[in-house]
Amino acid sequence: MYSISKKISIGKQALVIKKNFSNDEIIPSAVTTFTCCGCGHENTIEITPYQSGFPIFQIYNQDKVLSKNELLQKSIVTETSSRMLHFGELTANDLPTLYFGTDCQSCHSKYFCVFSYGEKQPGLTVLNISGIWKYEELE
Repeated sequence: MYSISKKISIGKQALVIKKNFSNDEIIPSAVTTFTCCGCGHENTIEITPYQSGFPIFQIYNQDKVLSKNELLQKSIVTETSSRMLHFGELTANDLPTLYFGTDCQSCHSKYFCVFSYGEKQPGLTVLNISGIWKYEELE
């Protein structure tokens, strides 16, 4: 799990076995698998609340890694509703949105995972994976 700081190009979206987790499914961490678009290998990812991921703002701030338009066009995130703008301009499900980079354990292709985590309503804490996309670093 790592942050991404270089400009990237987003490719195909990987198949994720389970994307939505709630309450007890999140503790101590949410575990799922995704299938590599290149070699077909099933990779396991583990997301631990308050430990995994980096703010999505780092990706679109000053278009350093991706532009806001690219994130919106690929449906990676949506514009945050006005009542939740304190979470940032772009979010997934109007919740705090994080990302991380990961690699296929077999062919080492690079992937970009975006997820949201927070309390959707009193007593309902959710972790939703927006998706996992293959990416290439641009020079």
